[in-house]
Amino acid sequence: MTETLFLTSEDVAGLATPAEYVDAVRDGYRQRGQGAPAEPRTKLASDDPKGMLTTYAAVLPDTGAMGGYMYDAGFGARDAWFMTPLFDADSGEPLALLDGASMNPFKTGAVGAVGVDALAREDAETVAIIGSGAQARGQLRAVDTVRDLDTVWVYSPTPENREDFAAQMNTQLDASVASVASSAAAIEGADIVITATTASDPVFDGETLEPGTHVTAMGQYHPEKRELDTTTVERATYVFDLRARAMRDAGSFIHAVDEGVVDEDHVHAELGDVVAGTAEGRTSDEEITVFDSGGTGIETVAAAYLLYERAVEQELGTTLDFAPASEALTGE
Repeated sequence: MTETLFLTSEDVAGLATPAEYVDAVRDGYRQRGQGAPAEPRTKLASDDPKGMLTTYAAVLPDTGAMGGYMYDAGFGARDAWFMTPLFDADSGEPLALLDGASMNPFKTGAVGAVGVDALAREDAETVAIIGSGAQARGQLRAVDTVRDLDTVWVYSPTPENREDFAAQMNTQLDASVASVASSAAAIEGADIVITATTASDPVFDGETLEPGTHVTAMGQYHPEKRELDTTTVERATYVFDLRARAMRDAGSFIHAVDEGVVDEDHVHAELGDVVAGTAEGRTSDEEITVFDSGGTGIETVAAAYLLYERAVEQELGTTLDFAPASEALTGE
């Protein structure tokens, strides 16, 4: 039998800072850029009851861990559950099983911040964030660790939500955070634009993006839904978390290809290539860059292993016994 650590959401809450998540995830993408295997999500849909079951995975050999997410959303309970199995990349033995929900905004925010650090101008200090939920909070807290932010403008369709977001973030950041009444007002003059929405259609007009802007689009991973219009896609140096997502679930990019505005060669690189130094990121202060982030096992494994190490140090969690196949797979 192999002892495996089980970590609840309460166990892992507060074990790492946003900056520590960013460091771990950056190293994960560095490994990806040097050849570490990772695959896009597989999403299985159910119509009755309405819901989806999703999985994705990665192997991070330098971290010494592999695993990913399995989660469902919708169905009869109309909720979501996130399970994160983590394995030793050398022995293959199970290391941990995490309740992965509480870490989600932090690890997803971290990959957004790695994208900003790799692609935004060094002097970027003004952020427009479209969306005001948990993922928007995770993105902003993480980006604040890689740039010296001065001003943040937030827009979401419900005034109360965007005002609450601004009030909360003002207590957590040194930057000034304020809500605005439209996405156009948010992105005016912004150095960094972050979309963290559930929108099916573009959330701003790409014609209004100023030269030198960086855009992180992370709210959609559905072939028929998009946060960015074709103009934004066409104007930008376009970077994915995983290139294999381009024509699979990246709705903004797929729509631009279908309209004939770009083709698949418009993909500049994967984020890991830029982080590892095998591809250029931003090459000028006038360039518009996009990081299309749909979620991968890379940030999931990197973040989960960080939390696992901290939990071991602090003697948190409970143990589960797993039988190896050599003992249990008998057919008896």
